Amino acid sequence: MPRRARFCPSGLPVHVIQRGNNRQAIFASETDFAAFANWLAEGAARFGVAVHGWVFMTNHVHLLVTPSQDDSVSRLMQLLGRLYVRYFNNAYSRSGALFEGRFRASVVQENRYFLTCLRYIELNPVRAGMVAAPGDYHWSSYNAHALGVRARMWTPHALYLNLGKKQGQRQQAWRALVDEGLDIETLVRVRQCANAGLILGSEKFREQVSGIRS
Repeated sequence: MPRRARFCPSGLPVHVIQRGNNRQAIFASETDFAAFANWLAEGAARFGVAVHGWVFMTNHVHLLVTPSQDDSVSRLMQLLGRLYVRYFNNAYSRSGALFEGRFRASVVQENRYFLTCLRYIELNPVRAGMVAAPGDYHWSSYNAHALGVRARMWTPHALYLNLGKKQGQRQQAWRALVDEGLDIETLVRVRQCANAGLILGSEKFREQVSGIRS
């Protein structure tokens, strides 16, 4: 019996997580990060996926994306799995699975949780104790949002653009939002929804999205 496809409906933001098999490292050098980023940008353009936020950790990846088609995210992740795993295995003379099964996906309520989920993603390296400040970590979308660093894969979300009329205003507003951090309750909720593939949103929103799924 074929596996049920990940639920990533078109037009709705989705928090995607892909982990290394048995939590093993999936990036071992700067070249690895760059290769993954390149194929992510190419695949996102090819399959119509707007990439709003990301962080590439040593053994897992977080993405916040909006697909243009119901199967766009699945096709993107399949492409990444095929190209990047082949590259990684060749580079490090290994074989077999690199990723932990299929990716996890959590639909995110736009007006209520999108910016919260984005902050959750960009603060990941700080929570992991890898850096003291999010701007110190190169492989995340924080520096695009907060400092205007260009990223080929990046599609700024409307909610981010609404933070200010000018680029500098948006960057300043984003830095202030991220500096506020996230409370424990919010952290737990975002994490639980992402890991379990649950909808991150109000009860009414969950009912609406569940109606689409059925």
